[in-house]
Amino acid sequence: MDELSADLDLLPATRRALNHRIAVAQSAGRAPSVVAAVARGGAVVWEGSRTSVAGHGPDGNVQYRIGSISKTFTAVLVMRLRDEGLLDLADPLEKHLPGTGVGEVTIAQLLSHTAGLGAETPGEWWERTPGSRRPELADVLGGEPLRHEPGRRHHYSNPGYTLLGSLVEALRGRPWEESLRVEVLEPLGLDRTSGSPRAPHAGGWAVHPWADVMMPEPLEDLGLMAPAGQLWSTTRDLARFAGFLLRGDQRVLSERTVREMRAPASPPDPAVAGSGYGLGLQLSSDGARRLAGHTGSLPGFLAALWVSEADDVAAVVLANCTSGLPPAAVAADLVAIVADAEPVFPEPWRPFREADPVALELCGPWYWGTSAHVVRLTADGSLELGPVAATGRAARFRAEPDGTWTGLSGYYAGETLRAVRRADGSVGHLDLASFVFTREPYDAQAPVPGGVDPQGWRGIG
Repeated sequence: MDELSADLDLLPATRRALNHRIAVAQSAGRAPSVVAAVARGGAVVWEGSRTSVAGHGPDGNVQYRIGSISKTFTAVLVMRLRDEGLLDLADPLEKHLPGTGVGEVTIAQLLSHTAGLGAETPGEWWERTPGSRRPELADVLGGEPLRHEPGRRHHYSNPGYTLLGSLVEALRGRPWEESLRVEVLEPLGLDRTSGSPRAPHAGGWAVHPWADVMMPEPLEDLGLMAPAGQLWSTTRDLARFAGFLLRGDQRVLSERTVREMRAPASPPDPAVAGSGYGLGLQLSSDGARRLAGHTGSLPGFLAALWVSEADDVAAVVLANCTSGLPPAAVAADLVAIVADAEPVFPEPWRPFREADPVALELCGPWYWGTSAHVVRLTADGSLELGPVAATGRAARFRAEPDGTWTGLSGYYAGETLRAVRRADGSVGHLDLASFVFTREPYDAQAPVPGGVDPQGWRGIG
């Protein structure tokens, strides 16, 4: 092992800080129990719990209901269908699931909560009543399912994920939960994640807001609404799932696809600072750290899962109370405690064993007009283009088989970078989304749009 490699074991001071945070959360949140885990480098490095029952604390194998974290699992199933070519995210729902009455909304809009559908089902509170009262999609959507014009704003919709679950069932020809088990849970080894509780599991409680007493919450099968919030899981399973959300797994989804899920896909809500939503994943940023994951709640249970790609840290928090404890804030704090106290060591710099000569030829300074930029070749074979000055448009590019590069980030995401060669075979300029980058500012030998003054550069006189 390299002498600078970080051991997976946390320092005692870090462990104490983590234990203290969940102790405060359980006490201040008046939760019957709370269980949490932190993973780093894809492995669980800390587990902790706090309970109101003396001498009895849950561990990482005890199931809690995870509510809307179920939506992320449903999104994974939909992205698998996309990657297999069975659908396109731009497809209208009607193409694959006809007769819903909202067939014009797209699959991407449903995944990102931009379809304009209502937040809840009509009638009684669906989370506290049996799914048998909503046997058809019409019972889930109601007579006027749209609240907003599709595609215009983020509006969180539980019925939207019921539609996605029904879409999975229509294209797979089997129940949503069976597809989830076969396609996701078994390949990832999530054997303590299920649609119904399996012992050992926590009971769900409602804690009186003004008195230290509580009562049990009803446990309901959600029926058609299951893809929006049915699942039970453990901190250990969810920590493993968090690692998948960072790295992917070729048996389920590639790293490229899970990165796509983590990218913003809907307008941020101006009423909630630092919020966003990808494809089945909530996004959060406090300016210093970007998090992706999901929160969940059902009567009797609260849950949160966050991952920080930059820190390679994930945290899971589960509690068995209807309200009081803020799981998202606690999970974010657990990530921050580990990431700030024990930051990851960067990989050692190593030179290429064999660099792509074409990519290497593009390295160095380039000019967009008079704006100086530089191209660098990174260790993973991608190109980075960025301004020499402190501000400007920067992007990373992936090599394509045809010799071009595709933008992966920033202003140039999705745009094509081409190296245009002269008659002698040397690179004359770069073409990027109609912009011409030259080796000299306004190079007269390059096809600079608008041409170059024939008198060239000169002073005043």
